[in-house]
Amino acid sequence: MRYWVVMPAAGSGRRFGGALPKQQWTLGGSTVLEAALHLFVADQRCTAVVLPLSAAALADPVLRARLAAKVLPVGGGAERCDSVLQGLAALAARAAAADWVLVHDAARPCLSAADLDRLLAAGAAHPVGALLAAPVTDTLKGADDASCCERTVDRTALWRALTPQMFRFGALQAALKAARAAGRMPTDEAQAMEWQGVRPLLVAASDSNIKITNREDLAVAAAIMAARQAAGDMA
Repeated sequence: MRYWVVMPAAGSGRRFGGALPKQQWTLGGSTVLEAALHLFVADQRCTAVVLPLSAAALADPVLRARLAAKVLPVGGGAERCDSVLQGLAALAARAAAADWVLVHDAARPCLSAADLDRLLAAGAAHPVGALLAAPVTDTLKGADDASCCERTVDRTALWRALTPQMFRFGALQAALKAARAAGRMPTDEAQAMEWQGVRPLLVAASDSNIKITNREDLAVAAAIMAARQAAGDMA
């Protein structure tokens, strides 16, 4: 199969802090962004990666010079949803309505090839599409206004949504446009699809597909990447 990728990377990462957005921090000899791009750049099934960037990043010649030829930088939006729409608009002349598009967080540099393969196989066989997710394993508590435990929440049917999320180009673009036209801000692409009355498939992912949110996450990501390299060297 063939697919396109949109990787929104225009966010400032306010929770992360620092002078640079979190996707531009160093990780394993490159950057978080380059690590997130690597698997798709190397995958022959991936036709191209559209990379919505902030105005400052888009104008940075050093950053752009480090991008592979398969990566197409474009201007991003104020919100993630807007950046994804900008990325889809950049594909409008190249992608057919039925083409698969994967949306992946630029702050998730540890996506494994096994998880990607599992998502592509399951998503392609589903009428709506699919997203990587992880079943909730911790005990969940509901709190009152004083931050005291009020109840224990049943976690049986709860999952943490991850990325990539995989949908048909036309359906995804229509869902996101409809959400914005209604003044709604989806937190991920699957929610926009849910608002259209469809149910994407949840595909279980490994715990290593972490999102960089704070400085400690960089160390965890570096350890994951080092362990994979060591395992590959041993093999």
